[in-house]
Amino acid sequence: MSMNSHAAIAPSLLARIGAPVRRRAAFLLLMASLGLGVLREAALGDAWRRPVRAEFRRVLREAAGGGFSTIAVTAALIGLGLVSQAIYWLGEAGQEGIVGTVLVTVLVRELAPVLVGFVLLGRSGMVAIVELGAMQAGGQLRALQGMGLDPFRLLVLPRVAAFAVTGFTLGIIFVLIALLTGFVAGSLLGVVQLSLFGFLDAVLRAMGARDFLLFPGKLVMIGALVGLTSTITGLSARRGDSTATLLPRGFLRGVLAVLLCSALLSLAV
Repeated sequence: MSMNSHAAIAPSLLARIGAPVRRRAAFLLLMASLGLGVLREAALGDAWRRPVRAEFRRVLREAAGGGFSTIAVTAALIGLGLVSQAIYWLGEAGQEGIVGTVLVTVLVRELAPVLVGFVLLGRSGMVAIVELGAMQAGGQLRALQGMGLDPFRLLVLPRVAAFAVTGFTLGIIFVLIALLTGFVAGSLLGVVQLSLFGFLDAVLRAMGARDFLLFPGKLVMIGALVGLTSTITGLSARRGDSTATLLPRGFLRGVLAVLLCSALLSLAV
């Protein structure tokens, strides 16, 4: 093979490698810039005008209300399959004293934020992708700009803020239902030696200052990241995109964001 052939292959190979890297780097930079923009705009009083507040309340109502039943069922299953089994087997091993520590480590720190993020992504994030993708494809974003309205404040800011609040709310509900279901199941099995308040007190005592920062921080950040990935995916829809291409793309981005956020925060805090 001649030198000219080698010279022609090298740029082609670099282009095939560099194109996906550039796309992913551009998406991460866009997420970072929009995230900082949301923090900045959320702190400004004049950003929360009536249309923005109305959109925030609508998204919050649909995300929290729509996700409640799914979270309740999922938490009840986790309570039966994880919490009650932890109580039972630790009781059988004579280690009742570490039940709170185990539940805090597994349920509160790791499992609850991730499952809440997945439910929020599947229940509300996909809806946001479809809504914003249709607006982008239908030219409604250009119409909003033509009327002097800021699409970022009207569409991105309220959704990310509502998803962050929803993530925190559903996370607290998830943990409470999982613990209560596990306690009731353990009581029916006759392996719980504590009262309900004693059981909850043992869990709270097992939580340190780190957990009181990590747990709500994870819930809020995961909710915000689900909102960011969903809005970016919908607003960046290209000509020819459909729900068949947008939804898998947004779902993959959301799952990766949830898992990476949970892992990084667990390592950092």
